[in-house]
Parts: sequence; C-alpha cells; structure tokens
Amino acid sequence: AGTVHLTMAMVRYRSGERDRGGVCSTHLADRIADDETIGVFVTPNKSFRLPPDDAKVVMVGPGTGIAPFRAFLHERAERGATGDNWLFFGDQHETCDHIYRDEIDQFVADGLLDRLDLAFSRDQDRKIYVQDRMREHSGELFAWLEAGAHLYVCGDATTMADDVDAALHEIVAEHGGLEPDQAAAYVDRLRAENRYSRDVY
Repeated sequence: AGTVHLTMAMVRYRSGERDRGGVCSTHLADRIADDETIGVFVTPNKSFRLPPDDAKVVMVGPGTGIAPFRAFLHERAERGATGDNWLFFGDQHETCDHIYRDEIDQFVADGLLDRLDLAFSRDQDRKIYVQDRMREHSGELFAWLEAGAHLYVCGDATTMADDVDAALHEIVAEHGGLEPDQAAAYVDRLRAENRYSRDVY
C-alpha cells in the first residue's frame, strides 16, 4: 500500500547524427535519483473499470498496455472475484520483453488467470500479434462475449488498437453469422453497455 507502479517504455533513437530520447522516459531513467521525488498528475479514465465480480473479463494489453491489467488481476484476487479472466499479451521478443513474467505465471498457477495467450512478434519468421491470437481463439472469444464478458484494450493507439478492433468485428461477424453492418452494431452495443473499453495512447 502507498506505492504507485509505473510501466514505461524507454524511448531512445538516432535521428541523423544525434541521439534522441523521449522527454519523460529518459528524464525518469537518467536524471532522477532513486531517493528523489517528482510531481505527477493523473488523468483518470472513468470508463476503464472492472465489472461485477462474477463477470468474465478479457484483457488485451501488449507492451506497456499490460499496466492496468496487473492492477485488475490484483484487485480481482483481493476481492475474491469469481468471474473468469483472459489475458492477451505480447511484445517483440519473449526473452527481453516478457515484462512481469513471474507475476503473470503466478496468476496462472493460482487459478486467477484462466487463459493466457502470448504473441511475441519477432520470435519467428511471420510476425504474430495479439489480434492474431484473438483470431486463433475466435470461437471461444465470441462465446465469452455472448456470456457477458467485458473486453478491455490498452496500449498503442497507432496501429494495435485499430487492428484489435478490426479483428473483433471479424470475429463477431464470423461466429455470429452477421453481415459487416450487423457486426458493427453488435460491437457498438458492447460499447453502449460499457463492455468494450479502450485506454489507448
């Protein structure tokens, strides 16, 4: 209690002849001593909250998108929530990018995390992303949605969030036997019922 955990990707790159870095990530990593304090502000996402304890939860959080889902799983454990939990996580390389691996494995061992699907895009010839894992398990994913599951997506807004959204529409159309406009209406209904929430950046 009394601590806040941040999950942040270091931004470092070369542009022309100069090394560049993300303003916030390099400031925290390179310029702040361990015993120093800094001011922060929080921008809450009021719609990104856990559902009732008996509801199923599907979490799609590649990269730093894992952050809120660690909190979700700890809270569900603390509350003794009975709803099933399914996490899709990935990044580039399993050896160096599988952040919180021990913690996630413990969630699985404890029976809190009922399903875990991983996608490390650069560990094989063909790039594999979380949306590919969603498609691989599309029948079960649709069954969870039909059973009232809440779907959360967190992470990169540039491509991941749209690709996951497109995969969701395809899955709903295929397994619901729906035309594209009907699938779009299904997904819109999930949003209206606060069962499809995104926190992307």
